[in-house]
Amino acid sequence: MTNKITLPDGQFWPDGIRMVVSVSMQFEAGAQSEHQNGSPFPAMADTSLPDLPARTWFEYGAREGIPRMLDLWDKFKIPVTSHMVGQAVLQRPELAREIVQRGHEAAAHGHSWTPHWTMTEAEERASYIANIAAIEQATGTRPVGFNAFWLRGTPRTLGILQSLGFTYHIDDLSADEPMTTTVNDRAFAIVPYTLRNNDIARFGAEGPLTAQAFAQELRDEFDQLYMESGYRRRMMSVSLHDRIGGTPARVKMLGEFLQYALQHPGVVFMRKDKIAELALSMPDVPVK
Repeated sequence: MTNKITLPDGQFWPDGIRMVVSVSMQFEAGAQSEHQNGSPFPAMADTSLPDLPARTWFEYGAREGIPRMLDLWDKFKIPVTSHMVGQAVLQRPELAREIVQRGHEAAAHGHSWTPHWTMTEAEERASYIANIAAIEQATGTRPVGFNAFWLRGTPRTLGILQSLGFTYHIDDLSADEPMTTTVNDRAFAIVPYTLRNNDIARFGAEGPLTAQAFAQELRDEFDQLYMESGYRRRMMSVSLHDRIGGTPARVKMLGEFLQYALQHPGVVFMRKDKIAELALSMPDVPVK
């Protein structure tokens, strides 16, 4: 049972924290579908042929994107959560291991790019079990957080996850603070995700938003939430994907944002598993 936290009047996070920022680094490279995978290349009329340049676009995420972002997190000493697709981990276990060894959370993102809503209950459970096994084998850690394919789970997803030992999911866009829900008469944490502070939603494959325009949006969002954090619990979510957020210009922009955010008193960057622990222990956490 999670120990309950008592907070002083006027405080919404423990340990003098004013506002939490949560960063996702999605590890998907190599697990993608051969076609209709969101790459910047026109669709091929003959889908029996391999999409060779699209493969290299995804490969960039593992070869360049994640290593570049890992160095950025090290520079600013911030921990992030990496939602890992099982098949991507099986192809590059050493990269998954390095992510964890450098202090970051390995969370689950399904075993393949097969949409979870197309699966039977048995297939859905098997996908999560395979995802867990791949992460455990590569990193020595068992994931407790989950992100469904395009956030679309099924009505049975949370029950399956809870039965497998998960404690939280992120497939919810409805708040700027952590929440809980009840699954089989037990509390299950929700650490809300984002589309607006999300490279895949804002850049798509390779545009049209510029890195500097995204940086300005991140600063504006941060400023508003930081102001609100003076009188209510606030959390900012930022989401990055290996092949998109890990490009040179975008990593440079992210560094500028991190430097800006960390100049503000009481701002803490936190892994999602740690936020989930707090959601299950703090007072006055919204219940869905």
